[in-house]
Amino acid sequence: MLIRPAPDLRECDVTDRALYLDRRRFLALAAAALFPVGRAGAAPLDYARGVVTLDDKPTSFEAASTYNNYYEFGTDKADPARTAPGRLKTRPWSVVVEGECARPGTIAFEDLVKPHRLEERVYRMRCVEGWSMVIPWVGVPLGELLKRFEPTSKAKFVEFVSLADRDQMPGLRVPILNWPYTEGLRMDEAMHPLTILAVGMYGQELPAQNGAPLRLVVPWKYGFKSIKSIVRIRFSETRPATAWNDYAPREYGFYSNVNPEVDHPRWSQATERRIGEFRRRPTLPFNGYAEQVAGLYAGMDLRVEY
Repeated sequence: MLIRPAPDLRECDVTDRALYLDRRRFLALAAAALFPVGRAGAAPLDYARGVVTLDDKPTSFEAASTYNNYYEFGTDKADPARTAPGRLKTRPWSVVVEGECARPGTIAFEDLVKPHRLEERVYRMRCVEGWSMVIPWVGVPLGELLKRFEPTSKAKFVEFVSLADRDQMPGLRVPILNWPYTEGLRMDEAMHPLTILAVGMYGQELPAQNGAPLRLVVPWKYGFKSIKSIVRIRFSETRPATAWNDYAPREYGFYSNVNPEVDHPRWSQATERRIGEFRRRPTLPFNGYAEQVAGLYAGMDLRVEY
C-alpha cells in the first residue's frame, strides 16, 4: 500500500487543467462503454487519485457491481444489480446525526460530503463467505467527517443505520434480519485514517446495488461491516447492536476483523477466492492491513473478541 502525502507533489507535477478535463471526459466515455451494467446516469466524480493504492490488480467493474450482497434487494448475488438500479431513489438523500455529540441534526447528502476532498482508495475487500475483490473506492475519511459533529467524551462507539423502505426494497419482506440493517464501530476504529465513507467507485458515483449514495468501507474487516445506503449515524456510550451479530452471534462477531486463524463455524477462513482468479490464496491477517491497524486491538484476545 502506498500513501503519498501532498508535500511530495511539486507545482510542475500538476497537469494542465484543459488536459485534465479532456482526459476525464474521455475516461468517463470509455468507462460507460466498457462497464454499462448498473451505470445508467452515473456521474463522474472529481477526486484526488492515488491517495491509497495497492499492487493488487483491481477487480473488474462488471464483477464488483454484479456479484455482491445487498439482502434488501434479494439474497442471490445477482439480485442487487437486477433490482436496485430501477428502484432505489438516491436523490434527495439526507442523514440524521444524533447521540453523544454537540452538533446533532439532519444534513443533506450534498452538505455532508461537500466540505471534504474526495479521495481514491484502492482497497482489498474480503467477504466473510470466503471470496474477495480489489475495489477502487472514492470517498472521504470518516474521521474527518465525524469531527464536524463534535462527539463528546461519552462517545465510545458509532452506530450506522441503513435505509429500510419496503416500497423500494423487496428483500425487506423476507424476515432474514431485523431490519433496518445496522452496524457499528468503536470510536478509534471509526476515526482511523483507513476508514472511509464511500460515495463512488471506479471513478463514478456509487451504483445503487453497491450501496448508493453513501456506504461505509472498513478494509480490514469482513465486508458485511461496510454498511450500505446510510441514513443515520449515532454516537453512543455503549456498544450498539448490529444486524448479523444479532442474527447469529457465534458466527458474526461485533469486531469481525479478517483473521485466517479464526474460522467461521461452518467453513475455514484460512484461504479466499479472489473474484476473477481460479486458485485460492491465503487470507491475510486484518486483510493485509495489520501494520496499520493491529495496534487498535493490543491486549485483546481476537479469538474471543472476533
